[in-house]
Amino acid sequence: MTSEKTVLITGTSSGIGLAATIGAARAGWTTIATMRDTGKAEALLEAAAENDVADRIQVKRLDVVDPDSISACLEEVIAEHGRLDALVNNAGAAQVGTIEQSSLDDVRAAMEVNFFGVVATTRAALPHLRAAQGRVITVTSVGGVVGQPFNEAYCAAKFAVEGFMESLAPVAATVGVDVTVVEPGAVASEFVANLGLDVPALLAAAGPYAPALEAYIARTRQSFGNAQTPAEAAAPIIDALTADRPAFRIQTSQWARDFVATTLADLDGSAVQDLTRAWVR
Repeated sequence: MTSEKTVLITGTSSGIGLAATIGAARAGWTTIATMRDTGKAEALLEAAAENDVADRIQVKRLDVVDPDSISACLEEVIAEHGRLDALVNNAGAAQVGTIEQSSLDDVRAAMEVNFFGVVATTRAALPHLRAAQGRVITVTSVGGVVGQPFNEAYCAAKFAVEGFMESLAPVAATVGVDVTVVEPGAVASEFVANLGLDVPALLAAAGPYAPALEAYIARTRQSFGNAQTPAEAAAPIIDALTADRPAFRIQTSQWARDFVATTLADLDGSAVQDLTRAWVR
């Protein structure tokens, strides 16, 4: 048992999750770093040793699409630490394609990881967070505010997460739990590399959508050339973790703030449509 505050972070083998784990540990939190495959923890453990925070980080298996895995992990955390003060929902997976050429299984898989995984983990954690007067911090995306071409399933899931958390926030506040969403833009991380996209094959199979897809890929490559580092994107997560009263919605950069403002100030949707149509011309 410990009196130190404890945070559980999902999807920590790379990218924002890894950086947030190191940041939380450096801020003094006992940090439960979870991942679907703990065999991929080497990079995290190396970073923990380099930052002299290995004693504050514990790696555990948690698969957000497996309710038994979620329950087992939380039971271990409570048994070993006696409390859970914060949950950072970070695990996610991209899905590139347009609906005519994607299967319903592809769409369901994207929703399972990016939406239902968040819902399931949050649901399981809430009794413990309520007891600790803690908080839920969920990494969404600017793609949860602005729908983006060839990201229909991914953006649908992120929009769903934003709606879920925005609806949950006032209810959770009545029992002392703060809810925050963090919206990164482009981040230079394994998340993109893990897509494993064969671009020539995608374009060859795109049929009538090939010109639009080619334009989208070119624009995306350019945006990721100016991407934030995972550490830069994770810094607002640590701010939300440690703030007295974190905001509900936080963007990770000025670019992200300017980008989502397009939708938040766009009452009839025309500005967003004008913006994203230019990406596929």
